[in-house]
Amino acid sequence: MTLASSPPLSPTAADSQEARRERTILSVPEHTVEVVSDPGEGAQKCAQIFGRVSARMGNGVWTVEIIPAEIQPPARTPESASGNRIRIGTKPVTNWGDHANVVVAFNEQVLLHRHRLGALAKDAIILIEDQWATHDDPDIRKAWADAMDELGQRSYRFVHVPMEQECLTLTDNPRRGKNMFALGLLAWVYSRDLDKIREQIAQEFRKKAKALYDMNVALLELGHRWAEEHLDVRIHVPAIEADRPRVVMNGNQALAMGAIAAGMELCAMYPITPATSASHFLSDIFERFGGIVHQAEDEIAAAGVAVGASYAGKVAFTITSGPGLALKTEFIGLAVMTEIPLVVVDVQRGGPSTGLPTKVEQGDLLAALFGQPGDAPHVVLAPATMEECFLSMTTARRVAEAFRCVVIVLSDANLATGVQPFPRPEVNEQWLAQPPDLSPVREGLRPYEWDAERGLSPRFIPGQPGGMHTVTGLSHDEWSHVGYTPDVHERGCVMRSRKLAVFQQMLKPPQVHGAEAGDLLVVGWGSTLGAIEEAVDRARDEGLAVSSLHLRFLSPLEPGLKEIFRRFKKVMTVEINYSDDPGAPYITEENRRRGQLCWLLRAQTLVDIDCWTRVPGEPLRPGQILQAIRDHVPQEVSR
Repeated sequence: MTLASSPPLSPTAADSQEARRERTILSVPEHTVEVVSDPGEGAQKCAQIFGRVSARMGNGVWTVEIIPAEIQPPARTPESASGNRIRIGTKPVTNWGDHANVVVAFNEQVLLHRHRLGALAKDAIILIEDQWATHDDPDIRKAWADAMDELGQRSYRFVHVPMEQECLTLTDNPRRGKNMFALGLLAWVYSRDLDKIREQIAQEFRKKAKALYDMNVALLELGHRWAEEHLDVRIHVPAIEADRPRVVMNGNQALAMGAIAAGMELCAMYPITPATSASHFLSDIFERFGGIVHQAEDEIAAAGVAVGASYAGKVAFTITSGPGLALKTEFIGLAVMTEIPLVVVDVQRGGPSTGLPTKVEQGDLLAALFGQPGDAPHVVLAPATMEECFLSMTTARRVAEAFRCVVIVLSDANLATGVQPFPRPEVNEQWLAQPPDLSPVREGLRPYEWDAERGLSPRFIPGQPGGMHTVTGLSHDEWSHVGYTPDVHERGCVMRSRKLAVFQQMLKPPQVHGAEAGDLLVVGWGSTLGAIEEAVDRARDEGLAVSSLHLRFLSPLEPGLKEIFRRFKKVMTVEINYSDDPGAPYITEENRRRGQLCWLLRAQTLVDIDCWTRVPGEPLRPGQILQAIRDHVPQEVSR
């Protein structure tokens, strides 16, 4: 590869010939790539195809979107950086890692953004569009020079790539095709299968004219040829042939596919980032399986439609993000009170208010658990991988119907947009909902015939002979009659709560990652699984007695936690939500606000649990967590 320390040099014909003579192949167990541009230039499409093809070729893959908080920020600014990070490996990849090894940047400003965030390896190879160095606008030339001065403080290796100039040989609008040229560069560097890329491009543009597909393929091949002629290093990340067929999808697609596998019949939604793509994906395929996606006029209506459909005997769910969850609160409470099965998917983003609509945060946990007036017991579960996103929907459906309750599935933006391969699920008929029992109701059976020990009661479906009754959100007795005496409300609360206790008894204790006892136990939930476990493994390699525990059920909590905690000298949660730094001004042990899972575990177990949390608007990196582990391991421990 034509590599140079700062200032970068453009390759010449002589360079190219020299490069071909000195070409080498680096074989590494993993590598991380970033593609960044201004919004609308297609960096995400380029990176998504690269990630999917890498997964299809047998590599482990994890991708993360790099996306600005605004839809259209000013172009050529650090804040406009848009793209993806793709981490590929020989083994399964579970998180986005610490630093990018190769970057394709469409301008120097978006590169500067990644540099300032510490996202690039110190020796990162940077393929950068070179038109800005000689641009007609003196302000752009100065911005380029200033950026290069700043970037030159690190040991990056630059390659000037005339992306626009090359694309102009095929298209009058290179802004719309530069991403395929960049894909061709990466395809050559990482020896990606061009036929598989062409297939993926055909899939991406299946609803477009063939001429558009042909142009994108031509640009891909142009980039591939340019790389072959000018670059001198190729990266080989060996792949291991999978023993089972695999599928490649992001978390929102997995949620949608899981809903189908669970036999769900209605998705009621209102568009909101980052949940919307799940319902978009579902809209393309749901009707083939007898399902309907209903876009309501607002979040409240969407929840109401889902509750009504479920009451009528359909299998329904509603999907949203944090602000939408707040709006659905009243209908969720109605479903709890009336014991109408309901699955609610919350794809979390940064908050409060509009917050960080495109970025990840685990800030909705307490809202999902307690965001209701009165006592409203319900189940909350949190998938940790794309595969678990799929499986969580089948679990949620079964629990909601078996216990006549609300189940909230807490995903997040990291899972929603990231891509990961996983074994193709073997569809199980037991995942499907059984048709509602419409046989005549036994005489004398009441609509809330609570089992005094378990709190469960049979479900009446409208139209079921002998099942006529009035449904009310008011506190009611077994006949669904409005209760005006203290004992009625008390009994209803007891029965609804008892169901959760029964369900909790059916759960297994979570598995500890690492040794069963030690100095520090790191506890997490949701999409941080891979980063936490990688950090713990590194810490253990350093000789630290650290293990981790990842919770999938947050209401009710999985059993045995107190006993597990007792085996460690210290317990600490790691979360992507806010907590006060204990050393910050005015912060005391008494007023410190802790991470949301930390808060919950302290209340539930009475164990003095610490926390380390961050809200950077991006996934946690394993290196960050490793440093937090080093900082929190009890000081008296000797390595």
